[in-house]
Amino acid sequence: MKSILTSFFIFISLFLSAQNQDMVIPEKIENSIQKKNLNTVIFMNQQIPLENLKDADVLKKMTFLENQDFDIRVFMDNSLLNYLHKLDPSLTETDLLQRGNYQFSFYVDGKLIYTENLNTGAGTADSKKFKTTFRIPLISTRNEDSWGRYLWMRFYQSHDGIDALTSGNHLLRIEIRPYLRTSEVKTGNLIASGEIHLLVPQKNISQSQIAVQPIQKNSGWKVSEDKFNTEKIKLLNKKIAEERFKDITSIIVIKNHKLLLEEYFNQSGRDSLQDTRSVGKSFASALTGIAIQEGYLQSEDQNLKTFYNLKSYQNYSSKKDSVTLKSLLTMSSGFEGNDEDSDSPGNEENMYPTDNWVKFTLDLPMTENKIGKTWNYFTAGVVLTGDILDQSVPKGLKDYADRKLFQPLGISTYKWQFTPQQKPSLAGGLRMKALDFAKFGQLYKSNGVWNGKSIINTAWIDKSFSNYFAENTDFEGYGYLFWRKVYQVGNQDYEAYQCSGNGGNKIIVFKDIPVVIVITAKAYNKPYAHPQADKIIQDYLLPAILMSNQK
Repeated sequence: MKSILTSFFIFISLFLSAQNQDMVIPEKIENSIQKKNLNTVIFMNQQIPLENLKDADVLKKMTFLENQDFDIRVFMDNSLLNYLHKLDPSLTETDLLQRGNYQFSFYVDGKLIYTENLNTGAGTADSKKFKTTFRIPLISTRNEDSWGRYLWMRFYQSHDGIDALTSGNHLLRIEIRPYLRTSEVKTGNLIASGEIHLLVPQKNISQSQIAVQPIQKNSGWKVSEDKFNTEKIKLLNKKIAEERFKDITSIIVIKNHKLLLEEYFNQSGRDSLQDTRSVGKSFASALTGIAIQEGYLQSEDQNLKTFYNLKSYQNYSSKKDSVTLKSLLTMSSGFEGNDEDSDSPGNEENMYPTDNWVKFTLDLPMTENKIGKTWNYFTAGVVLTGDILDQSVPKGLKDYADRKLFQPLGISTYKWQFTPQQKPSLAGGLRMKALDFAKFGQLYKSNGVWNGKSIINTAWIDKSFSNYFAENTDFEGYGYLFWRKVYQVGNQDYEAYQCSGNGGNKIIVFKDIPVVIVITAKAYNKPYAHPQADKIIQDYLLPAILMSNQK
């Protein structure tokens, strides 16, 4: 009887609160486990429906394994929409759900490690309007499609959670608050929290896995005699062996034109052809520069109408006539294409199933954006660049790339990805050995010269390594199909331009130090792929190369 009355009074209280504040009426709180754990995050090591949940299923401690289910269930005394309403009662339901969501904070041993304001698209509108409890898998052996898994990956892999949860005993605490983004970000009061003691077992790693790998003969490079901090590299190798950095296949460091570090992991080796995905886009930039200097293209300011009868394609507008090669190289062509927006008609995932990728691109409508000013990651535009090259250079792109770029660099083993028309796709997928990718990076570091022969002129490299979007604060910059990135070691900044591909693949060319770094990896479509590569560079490789207290 007491339980029934308690439930009744909770519901009446929420009902009256909703009526008084123009809020929605959330679901009734009837489950006994929820009543006992209001405003609490509980932890489980298996998927259990709410109606079957028992006190014994709620864990206070567990052995933490990366290949074991790890769930949380959140119990609140109201719905998210009502919490958001309290932050700004003037906004409509639609505005609140478009501007706000949950904020998660992760603490390890009392130290805040990571806070994230969830993307407003995470979770359904109905659940945020009415639900007072929800379950999310942090780790799922069944690979459940859940924003919770990616939230955990970002905490664990990308934002130092993995460094905090070293072997031994730790206290993990999760706190949840509502947040609302208006003219500023407003954060509400704590709505649920919980903690669990985790025992992280020691992994059995051999000394051979940790040791710096010796450079074998016949690399095709002179071997550097420069010293570096071997202990730092051993720590890096240990983390790769422990899978704290995941799916890394190779690391190459070139210093002063010489091979300083060559290491392979996860069944990869010197002769492995690394699938670096969009790293191949930067080769489109190089080949365009070569074609211009040889006169097969006039300049990067040439318009699309020079190469195509644009009126014969769908969605023609005069604006298409003004699209330049440069705007394709800088991903600012104004086409309705954005790979980071799943709803964009020009998203690359819409292109691949079609039987003509060039037609797909030229059929796209144009946006209101001024050509050359607004950056959007646009793979289809690079396909178009490749087609322009293929029709402009003698014997086509495949032969031209081999004669003018690969043969001069001594690269004989590689594989293209091809378009449906069996033309090399410059969108990505070019595979070659890690040491050969390093040659491409060193070519740019050496101002286009390889073995005394000029392959790409210096002016083109200067243009390629210029930031055309300095006013865009959302990222660090972009050149001619090269990303700008600034790494920081201590108080010193190190500016670089890099080829970058899905999975955490990188060719990094530093502007002011004589260093080229290649990282290849297979963490495809993982949210930690690029952050972990950047962490390897910033926290391990650069300090090992540059620190004065070398061992």
